[in-house]
This record gives sequence, C-alpha cells and structure tokens, in this order.
Amino acid sequence: MTIDILYRLKHIDNLIRIKGTGTPDQLAHRLGMSRRSLFDYLNLMKEYGAPIKYCSQRQSYYYETEGRFMAMCAFKEEAQELTM
Repeated sequence: MTIDILYRLKHIDNLIRIKGTGTPDQLAHRLGMSRRSLFDYLNLMKEYGAPIKYCSQRQSYYYETEGRFMAMCAFKEEAQELTM
C-alpha cells in the first residue's frame, strides 16, 4: 500500500469514529476522490473486518461496535531471544 492509501484509510477511520463523515458525496469530496473510489475504500475496510454502517438520520458512517481501523504501515522486526 502506498502512503497516500494509508493516509486516506486513517482519515476515513477518524471521521467514522467521530461520526463526522457526512453523506457519501460529501465524504468523497472532502477526501478529493470520486464516490466510486470512496466505496472501494469502505469495502476494503469492511473486508478487513471494520463494522461500517451508515445512518441516514445523522447522514454519517459509523462503526457498529467501538474500535478503530488499524492498517499496517511499517515492518517491525521482532526481538530475537537469546539462547544459551
């Protein structure tokens, strides 16, 4: 994944957690992408387990359960155990 994709996923996650996405059109505009691309991102997040729902009354996406979307953005080497 590129840094741009990770940044957008993080931004979408933040807006979903505060229930401040707005409508799909508003969110796509805010992120500088097409509505179709937005749905691709949301579907990707759902494929990785994000319980994303949409509330038509609040006009915002939200997570059905509390949490956050975590995308791996770096490799971290595990510490090697010393053996004797």
